[in-house]
Amino acid sequence: MIVKEEFLSRLRKIFDLNLYEVKVWTALLSRGTSTAGELSNISDVPRSRTYDILESLEKKGFIVMKVGKPIKFVALKPEEVVERVKKNLMVQAKERTQRLERLKGDDVLEELTSLFTKGVKFVEPSDLSGSLKGRQNLYNHLDMMIRDAEKSITIVTTAEGLNRKMEALMPSLEKCKKRGVKVRIAAPIDKNNMKVAKDFKKVAEVKNMQNLKARFIIIDGTQLMFMLLDDEKFHPNYDVGVWINTEFFAQALESLFELAWKEMKAIK
Repeated sequence: MIVKEEFLSRLRKIFDLNLYEVKVWTALLSRGTSTAGELSNISDVPRSRTYDILESLEKKGFIVMKVGKPIKFVALKPEEVVERVKKNLMVQAKERTQRLERLKGDDVLEELTSLFTKGVKFVEPSDLSGSLKGRQNLYNHLDMMIRDAEKSITIVTTAEGLNRKMEALMPSLEKCKKRGVKVRIAAPIDKNNMKVAKDFKKVAEVKNMQNLKARFIIIDGTQLMFMLLDDEKFHPNYDVGVWINTEFFAQALESLFELAWKEMKAIK
């Protein structure tokens, strides 16, 4: 059986399978029903690993084991596999979420917090910096920064970036608003994001930024995160951001932004 490597690679990413799993699964799909030995020959997976792989696929809901001698394995309809995988992911996510929720009052979290607090004491503020790759990682970190804000939040983004931030950051911004944190958002406003801009007015002062293209956020004049790439030209997986805990640079950038902010038009 010949299956293109590109197709196998896509399946691995979509279904979160390793190379052996995706090879055995596609081999079984091509046969409908088969033994472990046959699948080993077809998929070019070592016979010593095939049974483990088939057991893993069965647990994940991709195949069914047929009782008898010799033991055979039956492929399920791809549509059925998709539904089973979705249900399994939902169950796993719920279980993991519950475990993490239980950590809030657990000794484990207290000990981890103690380790972090003691470690930070020996770190210079300027050393608390790092780079993040992938848009989801960027938004996770942005959300953390916003949740820790005490005084002010300045967000500068692109037209499409404004739409994305509604879903990713709005819940945390609403909580900041209730705490009295001052929030400012600047982005190019057009017909495609006007509604989002008006929705953001519930938690922030929003202005139309037409003469500046940038992507950064400043928290309390002490923390700064800026994105290095144009979000219109690069895939979200390749997006890159730099986070810095530096009052010197953050306040300098905020002062420069203040000049531009005065020239921008507020959204009505």
